[in-house]
Amino acid sequence: MKNVEEIYRLSEKKDQNKMKEYIKRSHARSFRYGVEMGRIFSSKILRGEELHDKLQENHELIQTTRPFIEQLCDFVKGSGFFAILTDWEGCILDIRGDEKVLKEAERLQMICGAYMHEKHIGTNAMGTALVEESPVQVDGDEHYVTAYHRWTCSAAPIRNPKGKIIGTLDLTGCSHLVNSHTLGMVVAAVNAIEHMLNIRESNQKLELAKKAISTIIDSITFGIFTVGPKGYIKTLNTAAIQMLGYDTDETRGMHISQLVENWDIIQQNLDRGVEYVEDELNIFGKTKRIHCSFTTYPISSKEKSFRGVVCLIREVKKARKIAHKIMGNRAVYTFDKIIGRNKKFLDIIDYARKAADSTSTVMITGESGVGKEVFAQAIHNAGKRRDEAFVAINCGALPRTLIESELFGYEEGAFTGAKRGGQPGKFEWADGGTLFLDEIGEMPYDMQTNLLRVLETGKLFRVGGNKELDVDVRIIAATNKNLKQEVEKGNFRRDLYYRLNVVPLDIIPLRERKDDISLLVDYFIAVKSTKLGKTPVFLTWDQLDRLMNYSWPGNIRELENAVEQIINLNTCHLWETEKTTGIMAEDDLQSDIQENVSQIASLEEMEKQHIEKAYHFFNGNVSLTSQALGIGRNTFYRKVKKYAIDCSKKEQ
Repeated sequence: MKNVEEIYRLSEKKDQNKMKEYIKRSHARSFRYGVEMGRIFSSKILRGEELHDKLQENHELIQTTRPFIEQLCDFVKGSGFFAILTDWEGCILDIRGDEKVLKEAERLQMICGAYMHEKHIGTNAMGTALVEESPVQVDGDEHYVTAYHRWTCSAAPIRNPKGKIIGTLDLTGCSHLVNSHTLGMVVAAVNAIEHMLNIRESNQKLELAKKAISTIIDSITFGIFTVGPKGYIKTLNTAAIQMLGYDTDETRGMHISQLVENWDIIQQNLDRGVEYVEDELNIFGKTKRIHCSFTTYPISSKEKSFRGVVCLIREVKKARKIAHKIMGNRAVYTFDKIIGRNKKFLDIIDYARKAADSTSTVMITGESGVGKEVFAQAIHNAGKRRDEAFVAINCGALPRTLIESELFGYEEGAFTGAKRGGQPGKFEWADGGTLFLDEIGEMPYDMQTNLLRVLETGKLFRVGGNKELDVDVRIIAATNKNLKQEVEKGNFRRDLYYRLNVVPLDIIPLRERKDDISLLVDYFIAVKSTKLGKTPVFLTWDQLDRLMNYSWPGNIRELENAVEQIINLNTCHLWETEKTTGIMAEDDLQSDIQENVSQIASLEEMEKQHIEKAYHFFNGNVSLTSQALGIGRNTFYRKVKKYAIDCSKKEQ
C-alpha cells in the first residue's frame, strides 16, 4: 500500500501548497481506513431486500428531492453529467442523468445501494461532504481511487429542519467539463430542497394540529359547526352531524338558514355585536325539528370585520337529562321496595304495575301519608320512561303567583326579577319523562285551564313568551281530596278532572292494612337505627299490638315518625289518653318500654343474651357466630369467659 507521501506525488502537476485542505484531510482519512487506490467499486453495496428497506426508510427524502434532481438534470442535459442523492451514511438512494454517462457510472457500480462514504471508496465529493459537513468539489486526481480520476464531483450536505445532516446531493461529470459554478448549482438546489423540507414539516405540524383539534372537537358531546361570512356552513363536528342526521357531503354548500330558525335575525344581531348564550331555538334536522340551546362565538379579522361564527348547539332534552342526573331528579322507589302483605294492598300494587306499562294519566288518591309519591315513582320506574326524568311539584306548596312560571317556565323580562335568558318550567324539565303533580286539588282554578291545554295538545307557551314549545310528558297526579266533590263545589274543572282520572288508583289507609304494621315497624327500626347510629329497640308483643290497634290518621308517615321518636327517646307522644280515644296513652307506652328496658337490665346483659342467641343459632359454630357478630374469635372467647356463657355445644 502506498503511503501518504506517495499519494501526494501523484499530484506533481499541481502546486502541493495549493492543494485544498479538506482534500489533504480526506486523503489522510482514506489512508487510515485502508482504502486501496486501485479499488474500483465501493466496499459496501446493498441489494435486494436490504436495498428495498433502505429506500423505504428514506422515502420522504427521495420524494422531496426528486423534482429538484430532475430540474438539475434537465439544466445540464447532454453535457455528460449525472446527479446522485445519498442518505446520511453515503448510501446512494437515487441516480439520474444522461444515459451514456449513467452506463459508465454503472460499470463502476455507482448504483443505488452503493456506499460513497470515504471508508468505502476513499475521497469523493459525497463522502467528504458528509465528513466535512460542508459543500465540497473533488476534481480529477483529487479522488483517492484512480478509477474516479476521470470525474469531477460537486456535492453539498442536505440538512433537515433541525439542522441534522440527512443526506447529500451530488453532480458528477467529466473533469474537463466542470467549473466552479457547478458546485454553486448544487448548493442552490440543496437550499431549495431544505426549504421544501421545512415547508413539509410545517405542513405536517399543521396537519397534526388540525387532527388534534378535530379529535378534541369531535370528542365534545354537543354540536359544533362553523359558518363563513356569507352564511355557508364550513365544518361540523361528529356530534352535530349525528344530531342533525346529515352526512358531511350533504352539508357542503348548505346555507345556515336551512338549519337554524330565523337566521336572518340572528345574522343582523351578530353584525351589531350581539352574542347568543344558551338561547333556545329550533334547529331543522334532516328528518325532524330539534329544540336546542344555541351559543355563538363570532370570528373577527384584525380589522374587526365579521369573518364568520362558531355555533354550539345542544339538544335541550339531552342537556336536561344530564342536569337531572346532577340535580337528582330521579325516581328511587320501585314496586319491590313497597312493603306489604295485606291482600287488598297487594291487589293495589298489581293494579299499579299494569298502569305503569301505559302512557295514560294516572290519578292517585288517598289520605295524607299513605305513600302516593312512592307509588308514583314505582309506576315511573316500571314503565318505558324509567331512564328519563321524574320531576315532582307540590301544587299546594307554591304561591298562586309562582305556580304558572314553575310549571310552564318564563322568558327573559317576563316579570321583575326574571333571569337572563329565561327559565324552563317543570314540564320542560320532565320532557320525555314523568311529571308528578302532587296535591293537584290545590291548584288555582284559573291555572287549571292552562294545564288542561298542555295535557290535551302537548304544547305550551312560557310566561311572557310567544314561541310554542312541544313537550312529551306523562302525568301522574295525586290528591288527598275528593275531587268529585270539588268539581260539584266548583273548585275544580270538570274537564280537567276527567282528563286526569284516566287511570284511577286509590291507596288504602294504614288502618285498613293493620297486618302490615309489624312489617313496617321492623323495617323502620332497622333503617332509622342505622341512619341515626342507635341501637335497635325491641318492642314487646303487647306494645306492638297497641301500635297495630292505633288508627294512624297520619298513615305511614306518622308511623315512621313514631318509630324514629321511640328510637331516639324511648317514648312517643302521639297518644293523649287511652280512655278518650280507645287507644293507648303515652304513659302506658312509656311504662311498657321502661318495663322492657328493666327486663334487659343492662347493656352487658343484652350483649350476653345476643351472643348466646347467635351461638345457638349457628349450632355452636364459633367461626360463623364471630363473623355474624362482627368480632374476632379471640374476642368471642373473651366475652364467653366474661359472661360465663355455656359453650357446651361443640363447634361443627
